[in-house]
Amino acid sequence: MLIRKASVKDAAIIADTESACFLPSEAASRQEFEERLRHYADHFWLLFENSVLVSFVDGMVTDTPDLEDRMYHDASLHNPNGAWQMIFGVATRPEYRRRGYAGTLIRRCIEEAKKEGRKGVVLTCRDFRVPYYAKFGFKDEGVSESTHGGFKWHQMRVTF
Repeated sequence: MLIRKASVKDAAIIADTESACFLPSEAASRQEFEERLRHYADHFWLLFENSVLVSFVDGMVTDTPDLEDRMYHDASLHNPNGAWQMIFGVATRPEYRRRGYAGTLIRRCIEEAKKEGRKGVVLTCRDFRVPYYAKFGFKDEGVSESTHGGFKWHQMRVTF
C-alpha cells in the first residue's frame, strides 16, 4: 500500500476511479479534477495497491464553515490558510471496498488538518453513510442545503 498526495498528472486516474464509484450526476469530470488539482493537489490523498489507484479523498480548505455546492465547481475558492478542511469525495473502487482503505485516508485527512491548525473537517453524505462517518468522530449536523447530484445530503463535522 502506498499513500501519496496528487498532482495534475493524476487527473485521469482520479476521474476514472470517481466514475467507478459514483453516479454520473455526482461524479466530477476529468476537467473538474484538473482544475481542483491546479488549486489544491496537496489536499488529495491517494492510496495505491500494486500501482492501482484504489481509493482517494479530496477537498479544499476554506474559512466558510459549511460545505456549499459552489465549492465543487469553483476550485479558486480554496484558501490554503482557511479554517476548515472540506471533504468532497471519499472514493474506493468497488472491487477494493471493505478493506479499510477509505478509513485509512479519512484518518490521514483528519490528522493532517489537525496538524495544519484547522478548526476541523466537514463533509456531506447521504443518510445511509452517517453511521460510517460517525465512526471517525464526525457529528451529524442534519440535512444540508446541498442539492449536489440531485440528492439530499447530511452535513457532518469533526471539530478539533
